[in-house]
Order: sequence, then C-alpha cells, then structure tokens
Amino acid sequence: MVDCAPLYYLDHRKKTPPSLQSLAALHDGRAPSLHSINTNLGLHSAHTRQQFFHSKMAKLCSALCLLLGALAFLAIAAPGSGSFVERQGTQFVLDGSPYLFNGFNSYWMMTVASQPAERAKVSQVLREAAAAGLTVCRTWAFSDGGDGALQISPGVYDERVFQGLDFVISEAQSHGVRLILSLVNNYKDFGGRAQYVQWASNAGVAVSGEDDFYTNPVVKGYYKNHVQRVLTRSNTINNVAYKDDPTIMAWELINEPRCQADDSGKTVNAWVQEMASYTKSLDSKHMLEIGMEGFYGDSMPEKKQYNPGYQVGTDFITSNLIDEIDFATIHAYPDVWLAAQDDASQTAFAQRWMWSHWDDATKILKKPLVLAEFGMSKKDPGYSENLRDVYINAICTDIYNLARSGGGSLSGGLVWQVMADGMDSYYDGYEIVLSQDPSTDAVLMRQSRAMSVLAHTMSKPAGGLVGHADEVAAREQEDGVAHGARLHGVHVRHVHARDGKSSSHP
Repeated sequence: MVDCAPLYYLDHRKKTPPSLQSLAALHDGRAPSLHSINTNLGLHSAHTRQQFFHSKMAKLCSALCLLLGALAFLAIAAPGSGSFVERQGTQFVLDGSPYLFNGFNSYWMMTVASQPAERAKVSQVLREAAAAGLTVCRTWAFSDGGDGALQISPGVYDERVFQGLDFVISEAQSHGVRLILSLVNNYKDFGGRAQYVQWASNAGVAVSGEDDFYTNPVVKGYYKNHVQRVLTRSNTINNVAYKDDPTIMAWELINEPRCQADDSGKTVNAWVQEMASYTKSLDSKHMLEIGMEGFYGDSMPEKKQYNPGYQVGTDFITSNLIDEIDFATIHAYPDVWLAAQDDASQTAFAQRWMWSHWDDATKILKKPLVLAEFGMSKKDPGYSENLRDVYINAICTDIYNLARSGGGSLSGGLVWQVMADGMDSYYDGYEIVLSQDPSTDAVLMRQSRAMSVLAHTMSKPAGGLVGHADEVAAREQEDGVAHGARLHGVHVRHVHARDGKSSSHP
C-alpha cells in the first residue's frame, strides 16, 4: 500500500536530510518535471544558456534520484529475494547492496498457526505489516512443555505445532517478510530455561536452579537437540529445510538471557560461545544473534553507567565479540526499567541506550546492531495513543539518524508487538493492531519508507557512494561518533534509576 504521505522522515530536531530533500519536493509539488527540456527560449548570452542548461540538468538528476527512491520503497512490498541476508562489516547486505529495515515482533505466530482455523490471524498480520513496509518479523521457534507445546518433552515434538511454524515461514515468504526465529526463552513463559532444568531434574539429574541451564551438561544437551531439530526441519509446505530457507534472516539463541548466579556475564558468555559454535556447525548460511537486551557487564566497567541501575548477568561487549555472532541486539523498556521516572526521562534514557550501543557496534564490535524490542504499554500511567505515537516516532527517528550517521551499523528496529483482530487473550499492553491503529500504522510506514530510501542512497560496502547526494552521509560516517554524542546528550555521566529488575514479558 502506497499513499501520498511524505517520503521523507519527519525529525523535529533536524531539517530534512539533504539527500532526501527531493523527496520532500515530491510531496509539496516542487519536484521538477521530467518533460523534455525546451532550449529555444531566446536566451541572450552563451553564459545564460549554460546556466540554464546546468540548472535543468540538476533538476533532471534530482527527479531521477526521486524516482529511484520511490521505486526503492515500492520494492519493500514485493515478495522477498531468494538470497540470504548477510553481514559485511557493520552492514547487512542483500544481493550485494546495503539492507536496512523496519520490522516488528509477533511472538505468538507458531502457537496460533498450530490451529488451522486460526491461521488467518497470521496472514492478516503479515499482510498488514507488508503493506506498512515492515519487512522483518521476530517470532518464537519454541514452546517447551505445557499445553500446546512444540517440544512436549526432551526430543519429543508435536507435529501439529511444527506444521504451524511451517505455515508461518511459508506465509512470511509469500508476503516478502523475513523472520528472526528465537530458540528458547529466558522466562517461564512457553517453558523457557526453567522447563529445561525441570526436565533434567525429572530424569534424576542433580540441579539447583534455573541458572543450571547455562552449565549443566544434560540440560545443554537438551538445548542442542532442540537447535538441531529446528534447523534441520524440512517444511511440509514448501519442502525446504529451515537451514536452507532465505526467508529466515537469522537465528536467535535465547530471548533475553539473564543469570542471577553470576552478574559478571561470564557464565552466559561461556554458554553463548558453546551454543553459537554448535549452531553455526549445523547452519553456516544464516546469521546468528544472541537475543540480549544490551546490559553491560564487568568487561568494561565504564559502560555500566548506561545500565538502568543494575546488571542482569550478561556482558553485551564480550558476548557480541564472539566470532560466530553476526550482529548485536538491544531491547529498550524504559517504562519498565525506569517506571518511577517521567516520560521525558524515559525517552532520554532510551536514546542514550541506543547511542551507546550504536557507538559500541561501530567502534568495538564492528558488527550491525538491531533494536530488537521497543514499545509503549497501554498499562503505563497517563497512556494515550498519541503519546505512544510520539514515543515510537522519537525512537524511529533516532534509528534513522544513527543508521545514516553510522553507514547502516544500526540497521533496523522491531516494535513490540503487532497482533491481529480478535486476539484479546494475547494482549500484554504493548499490542498494536495496524488496522485498528491508523496513526501508529502511519508512523511505522513513514519509518519504513525512510529506511528503504536510505538503504538505496547509502554507499555500498565494497564500493563508492551511490550518487552525489550521499556526500553528506559520507561526511557523517567520518564524525558519526561526535554527531551522535551531541544528538543524544551523552555528556550526562550517570543514569539515575530505581533499583529492581524488569518484569518478565513474553
């Protein structure tokens, strides 16, 4: 779906980027005509004719750039490429070109699709998301123990639920949406670490708590078996093995790993190294990420000032430096982590959080970064749809600005979360039903357009700039760190927060 809304991103802090000014001209009618140039105008001097010619050629070039930008956005609604998204330095690339995206979370898709009568809900979300230019979806490839489980017990699977995941992958491909599939949960929702440890206990293994998930050989064996079972699964709809399907953009080792037994992050880091190596031994085609929220650990104590007042047993820097990890992720829930602070303070924290990790990705990790979860809950005090739109718009603006300044190292964001009509039992406060929330849909669509156009005007990883308009982007790549620091006010040395830990969410 394409309407006549502006094809540039609205940033209340900055003027329209020079590389996108021609897009603004399209919206307000100032775009140059593509009609033939009439040079028989009785001009009085060769100099004047030369000026006239250069002016017309400049306008023609601008119009052509505009046309290419519009075509770039139209392409995001088309069925996806048969190629794999890959990492090249700090960028994602697809078919050799920079790949930026705007996307969403819908954790529930496999569970709902396991009931054939309910699959229309999955189709609705993918259809509406694609129409808004949302091209990446993060969802669960796990459900361990309990009712409707994928993995009923270690190594025992419900084929009906697996076929639900088959449908999700096949349907995503038909709508041009790529998937990030998470393989286990940190929390007890859908089983998680606790279920794996309980299975071991039931088998007579001596375990002391959920954190044994990271260290106990039997429990780690259960997890590896699940990874192997999912990655080597052959889709019953398209007959393509998951590990060979480019619809899947990346695997995620665990949703929001945490470890109470070891705040330093060393325990989780050792587990990540082992599981990343194992996963890559099964599938070298797909990218891999951890699923971290972004909390800093002991390896760089000076970074802890950016945490919301506590640690959770992970080390963002050390774990994301592991060779087998292709890109880093962060989550941002200042409304939970800093619940006692006002909206402005929470937004400022989110922006500092994003800037700090973008700086890390660019200078230390030298890998892409994705904001894999963010949103605003309807349960927050003073919530309104307008306030949510303002917040999402602010986060999207920062994603765009940091992507532009860093040459695409902050490659996209995934809002939490998109649902279909009639899913009230799944609501967690963060739900967005695009057909029912037109203003939020419009905010997300503008971001999709902006990221798509930016990707097509960025320099390619292996070559020079695409067009003269991106000279500005090239300069900002050189001084991006200083630019980001000014933009997000990181001269603030400490983030004051209430003690405590974020409540679990799906």
